[in-house]
Amino acid sequence: MLESLKQQVCQANLDLVKHGLVTLTWGNVSGFDADTQRIVIKPSGVSYDAMSSEQMVVVDLDGNVVEGNLNPSSDTATHILLYKHFPGVGGITHTHSTYATMFAQARCEIPCFGTTHADHFMGPVPVTRPLTPEEVDQGYEHYTGQVIVDRFASLDPAAMPAVLAAGHAPFTWGKTPADSVKNAVALEAVAHMAMGTRTLNPTAPLLEEHVLNKHYQRKHGPNATYGQR
Repeated sequence: MLESLKQQVCQANLDLVKHGLVTLTWGNVSGFDADTQRIVIKPSGVSYDAMSSEQMVVVDLDGNVVEGNLNPSSDTATHILLYKHFPGVGGITHTHSTYATMFAQARCEIPCFGTTHADHFMGPVPVTRPLTPEEVDQGYEHYTGQVIVDRFASLDPAAMPAVLAAGHAPFTWGKTPADSVKNAVALEAVAHMAMGTRTLNPTAPLLEEHVLNKHYQRKHGPNATYGQR
C-alpha cells in the first residue's frame, strides 16, 4: 500500500540527517495521499541509520494503523490535525533544529530582516501560544496541532509553510514530503541569520514591506519569474 509514498517519506526523513536538522531521533516527516486519505509517517524512535521504506507506517485520519508492524511517530496526532485543516498539504516535517528551536523556546517569532527570508516565507514566522495544563493532560500531541491551527486562523499556510510550537520546536509543510523538508532547511537557515542579525544589531530594522512582497511574489506569485518554465 502506497509504496511510492513510503519511499518518498523514508527518503525525506533521511534527508533531515543529510541537512543536519536532526539529532538522535528528534524529528519526523510524513506524507499524505489525498485519494486514499491515508498518511505515511516515520515509525517512533527508529534510528535513521537503520531506516527503510518498509518500516514506514500507514495510518488513517483517525490515527488508526492501517499498515505496518511498528508504532507510528509520537507526533502523529499533530500531523493528522494539520492535514485535516491545511488543504493542499502533502507533506509535514517536524524537527528540533537548533536555531529554529531556540526561537520556539524563547517564544519569539522569526522576524523577516532580509530577502533570503522573504524568498521563502511571507512575513515573520509565527509562534503558537503555549499549551494549558488541561490540554497537555487531555491530548498533548492533538492540542499541539490545535494551537497551530488556531494560530493560522488569519494566516495562509501556503504563504507561511512553517510555525514554531512555543517551548517545543518547528513544524513545516509543503505539497510533498520533500517540499516540507526543503522548507525546514530554509527555516533553519533564516532562523540562524535572524539570530546573527540581532546579535550584530539588536535594533536592526525589519525588511521593508514592499521589498518583502516583491521577493515573495517573484518566486511564488501568479506571475513568478524565478526559475525555469
